Amino acid sequence: MTDALIFNNVTDLDLAQTLDCGQSFRWVENSDGSFSGVAFGKSVKVLLSGTDLIIENSSEDDRRLWQDYFDLDLDYGKIRGDISKIHPVLSEAAKYAPGIRILRQEPYEALCTFIISQNNNIKRIKGIVQRLCESFGEPLPDGQYAFPTAEKMARLSVDDLAPLRAGFRARYLCDAAKRVADGEVNLEYCRTAGYDYARAELMKITGVGVKVADCTLLFGMHRIEAFPIDVWMKRAMEKLFPDMTADSFGEYAGIAQQYIFHYSRMHPELFE
Repeated sequence: MTDALIFNNVTDLDLAQTLDCGQSFRWVENSDGSFSGVAFGKSVKVLLSGTDLIIENSSEDDRRLWQDYFDLDLDYGKIRGDISKIHPVLSEAAKYAPGIRILRQEPYEALCTFIISQNNNIKRIKGIVQRLCESFGEPLPDGQYAFPTAEKMARLSVDDLAPLRAGFRARYLCDAAKRVADGEVNLEYCRTAGYDYARAELMKITGVGVKVADCTLLFGMHRIEAFPIDVWMKRAMEKLFPDMTADSFGEYAGIAQQYIFHYSRMHPELFE
């Protein structure tokens, strides 16, 4: 039998809402509602059975890793209640997808995947990321591949990345890899530095603007004060929250953002 790690009494987690809402691009839903994916170089299958979160192909040694990855120590029920008081539309968005959690992803992977996400859709992003891992990541025992390291990618050229079909983003990926590998951009510094300083650090990379930097900080470093604004969020702010800014959403702005983003994407009729 496959080794499995079990977390009991898990609430406020819906795997589809969390793993397929545009914050991570390496998870695939299976026919039984479980998800298969790779994170931190570990290929696993995750499923919910009642309030038990089961991580197959994992062991007790990885308990802290997955507890952090799914952000199980944070009380999302309380946060949802608090931020729902900010605005009635936010309250509606939080009720619509109460199972969204902000994943704690590997920072370099988050940086690269959100560089790839520019002017792109989720299906294409997943394809490019998968080809990147298959081409340059370390093979794992079950036939999957780890996300390639910055050091490995720093040795690659734009021509090397051509088979990924990443277009203009290939140049940005090469620049990101080189700057991270040589220490010019310090991702660990970005975890704890003042927010504006952390954002400026990431924006040293060619092609990384405010939105990609904010996504990297939110999804790769759990800076939940981040409030990335893409096309959907720009529409939502203009139409649904016209007199508000990112600061209006307080210390849990990133969680509010994800509720709003998902709600807006699932309700395009709001913007007709």
